[in-house]
Amino acid sequence: MNWITNYVRPRINSIFSRREVPENLWTKCSECGTMLFHREIRENLNVCTSCGHHMPISPRDRFETLFDGGIFREVSVPEPLADPLHFRDQKKYPDRMKAAQKSTGEKEAMLVAEGEIGRTPIVAAGQDFSFMGGSMGMYVGNAIIAAAERAVARRCPLILFSAAGGARMQEGILSLMQMPRTTVAVQMLKEANLPYIVVLTHPTTGGVTASYAMLGDVQIAEPNALICFAGPRVIEQTIREKLPEGFQRAEYLLEHGMLDRVTRRKDLRDELITICRMLMGLPPAVQGDLPAPSGEPAQLAQTPETAEKPAAKDPAKAQPGE
Repeated sequence: MNWITNYVRPRINSIFSRREVPENLWTKCSECGTMLFHREIRENLNVCTSCGHHMPISPRDRFETLFDGGIFREVSVPEPLADPLHFRDQKKYPDRMKAAQKSTGEKEAMLVAEGEIGRTPIVAAGQDFSFMGGSMGMYVGNAIIAAAERAVARRCPLILFSAAGGARMQEGILSLMQMPRTTVAVQMLKEANLPYIVVLTHPTTGGVTASYAMLGDVQIAEPNALICFAGPRVIEQTIREKLPEGFQRAEYLLEHGMLDRVTRRKDLRDELITICRMLMGLPPAVQGDLPAPSGEPAQLAQTPETAEKPAAKDPAKAQPGE
């Protein structure tokens, strides 16, 4: 019995046991709970194929689908002081930064890039909510200023994708000062008569909403995105009343005049191309290219049905003997 119990049974269990599956192959939709395969969700731009819920997407992945051919060039951003206040809570601020950089693979919470969409030159800036909640610090302020300056230099629109929980507390008053700094950057675009388009994604809250995220010439939001300054729970606790259904969501704000459009992610690129070209006074975008002609035009092949028949001769003009 010991031989069967100690050797045979574990051996059989090891042969027929369930194989371990890597954790990154499947993603669970936070809205409907559907398990989605990683290739399926990536091809659908991180949108649930079952319920249409828009899940977070990194700026780099977004830019790969936004720019023509997925080709873009990053715009350099001036580096701020690493730890100006020597802030420490449960961890030191530099340690939190290193952990966020390791988990996301990005330097900071905003990525700035330039390229073309529909053959229209643009500068784009995207916030990464997975990087410390997309919090607005000095680097984010520098990034928006760099994006605005680059857009003015290239005479092209600036498109900003916001996703943030507000200002970064580890930088204190220095993070709050990014609100007027970014407002001045937006004014720079307006004085140059260049379009500034904001796409608000889930969630966009706090000081970000109180500054550059709500100053666009065109305000677009993704479906069901939370857009607010103070969250609904804080408001309910303050006024001690139940808020309406869908309060501070994109559709609610559209109905009350706070937004211009609510657009699904898969339709967003075409809409941005149309808006950019319209605001820049350009003709509509080319939807498809025809191949360039090579050599002489090809002759149409003649078939027995389509071959040209010889013209019938006039009997009056017929020569003798014909």
